[in-house]
Amino acid sequence: SMRTPTEMIVGLVLCPCGLLLTFTGTLTPSWRQVSLIPDQAVDVVWEQGIWDTCWERQSTHERLCGQADELGYFEQVAVRVAQGLMPSSLVVTLVGLVVAALGVRCWQPEPRHLVAGVAGLLLLLSGLLSLVPSSWYTQELWALPAPSGSTLSVGYSLVLSYLGSCLEILGGLALALSFHHCSKE
Repeated sequence: SMRTPTEMIVGLVLCPCGLLLTFTGTLTPSWRQVSLIPDQAVDVVWEQGIWDTCWERQSTHERLCGQADELGYFEQVAVRVAQGLMPSSLVVTLVGLVVAALGVRCWQPEPRHLVAGVAGLLLLLSGLLSLVPSSWYTQELWALPAPSGSTLSVGYSLVLSYLGSCLEILGGLALALSFHHCSKE
């Protein structure tokens, strides 16, 4: 009976991976790429994140971040919501992982199923807190201000945020299955 239940192992593998992806997605400036911008060289791409906009010339890999926000991109509700919810999600994930570590084993002969279940709910919540802004941003991607005539596409940071959210939700659900053992006890 010294074995750690499978759902706890799954939760403790998926959630840190989800944290790493949402952390990277939150910090990196590429939620959206703007290319083929009128009056700019053909190989110039703007990468817009939730904190910064970078200009890159792809032929030379010359890159400048901290670009002026002349179109009011950072004033948009979808960007503001992401600025609030993505860091909140990261904090809730860290708290959830600490609680999970205490529940899963933490120098005990038996896992604490109730504590692991609560951790699962926290991690499920953290996944939802990052899924909401990722989804909303995706919905608004083509409506957010951009130079007219330019081409818009999804950036890698948005994809990482999505994947991280899904891993946290799945890991949280797996850990929440620990409540099943509480009902047996």
